[in-house]
Amino acid sequence: MIRAVAVVVPAHDEERLIGACLEAVGRAAGHRDLRGVPVVVFVAADSCRDATVEVARRLGADVLEISAHSAGTARAAGSALALARLLAPAGELRAEDVWLAHTDADSVVPGGWLADQLAQAAAGWHAVAGTVDVDDWSGHPPGTARYFYHHYRAHRHARHLALAAHPHVHGANLAVRADAYRAVGGFRPLAVGEDRALVSALETAGYRVHRSEDHPVVTSGRVRPHSHGGFGELLLAMDRLARSHDTGQPAGRRRRDLRV
Repeated sequence: MIRAVAVVVPAHDEERLIGACLEAVGRAAGHRDLRGVPVVVFVAADSCRDATVEVARRLGADVLEISAHSAGTARAAGSALALARLLAPAGELRAEDVWLAHTDADSVVPGGWLADQLAQAAAGWHAVAGTVDVDDWSGHPPGTARYFYHHYRAHRHARHLALAAHPHVHGANLAVRADAYRAVGGFRPLAVGEDRALVSALETAGYRVHRSEDHPVVTSGRVRPHSHGGFGELLLAMDRLARSHDTGQPAGRRRRDLRV
């Protein structure tokens, strides 16, 4: 049974958006189904030059400052701090009692986000990989949203629809039981793709990963991604597809090469 939850949020220069992120996490932590389960929030502030740290502390998060320019390193550092804090007091908690939930500083989780994850944990799942939605398409060409959702929901057109679990992995909507997390070595120090690497390691080791579409996290549709190869790059690829449709020119990248 899960007895404590740590929410880990990596952040790089997110003073404008992290407030909404942490307020949403607070609402999810206050869900009636989490009564009696403490929820602590850790922000791994990576190479921040703005007021991200000050905003996060003002909203009650425990902040770890690092200089790595790496989402994987930030997630790993935040998770390590969370586990050190939660598991330290005289063996009161074991790793299997702790749930590590991850989101991103530019994302807003729904109110039932943590409650649903703990329900899945109670049902025997070791991890939950959820989906995302985009908050605002206004900075993108007309048609980008259509291309994105066609690509993103392609699994729903599988021949055996009932068996077509979504294939996506997002650090903005990912959670894992701490003993499973530790057993596979945690997040790798990758600039991008650390979320997919963790889920792949979990599944390879035989841990049960629930791929849920029930509680999508709303994430930023920013047109200037912070890292190459991540979700923002997918949106830029969809921009190219939308523009190529309008102009009749090749998009320069095949959709089957896009992974999220």
